[in-house]
Amino acid sequence: MPMPKDIGVIDLMLSIPISNDNKEFYEFLKPRILDTQTRDTFKMPVEYMFKDIPTTQASEDKVAWTIEQMDKFGIDKAMVGGNHVDTGRLAELARYPDRFLLSYECDPNRGMEEVRRIRQLKRDHNLMAVTAFPAGMMPQVAINDNKFYPIYAACIEENIPIFCTTGIAGPRFGSQCQRTELIEEVVCFFPELKFVMRHGAEPWEDMAVKLMVKFPNLYYSTSAFAPKHYPKAIIDYANTRGADKIMFAGYFPMGLSLERIFSELENVPFKDEVWPKFLRGNAMKLFGLED
Repeated sequence: MPMPKDIGVIDLMLSIPISNDNKEFYEFLKPRILDTQTRDTFKMPVEYMFKDIPTTQASEDKVAWTIEQMDKFGIDKAMVGGNHVDTGRLAELARYPDRFLLSYECDPNRGMEEVRRIRQLKRDHNLMAVTAFPAGMMPQVAINDNKFYPIYAACIEENIPIFCTTGIAGPRFGSQCQRTELIEEVVCFFPELKFVMRHGAEPWEDMAVKLMVKFPNLYYSTSAFAPKHYPKAIIDYANTRGADKIMFAGYFPMGLSLERIFSELENVPFKDEVWPKFLRGNAMKLFGLED
């Protein structure tokens, strides 16, 4: 079924460029990587999978340039933030309050300092989501580790979702801490938590579907996957009983160009009634926004 062109897409993983090659996005991973090929020759830690890593020729005003790219591809709002939430960037994003959804990449190793940071960002800057990359932390923190529990509780109390990487990590370090099965313990103990899986859940995508069927507040976003590689189990679930659970997320400019993402979306076999929910409606409901 063809993708509609007038939805006003919400992209749940997009970033403001830092430089032309955007290597800076991955600096925080270097201490965790022992593989010499990754450290010495790769532009990004998963270059063995991403062959056409985009470069950007952004203007000096990189936020305004990003808005131009969003407009070009019909993206109404984008979730941004990650590891690059600082005072200067927050002021720049505030110029476009209707276009960006602020997220914050947490590190449970920082204990209550991180909980206070989340609360402050919610109070002062309308933080919309927390994100987490368990395998990328140092030391790693498993999805069900008790270090995460204060953060999960804070997300519930502040009424914000957490987007958490699950599945085999792309960079060449261990992934056991983000096995998809670990999510079950979390959503069992925190039934009010809005938990969004990101980065594929492979090779446990069938497990991801099974858990989404079971738990009402568990969702899936398509981040870091080119659309032609969306797992079949996820597409089938969206086209059947999971139309309200699957949400669009890209990976620009960290690994995929907007040109590639949107050209490949044309060929994803979603049903007609799934597209509006996938591209916009489900994210609007998740964040409690109204059209």
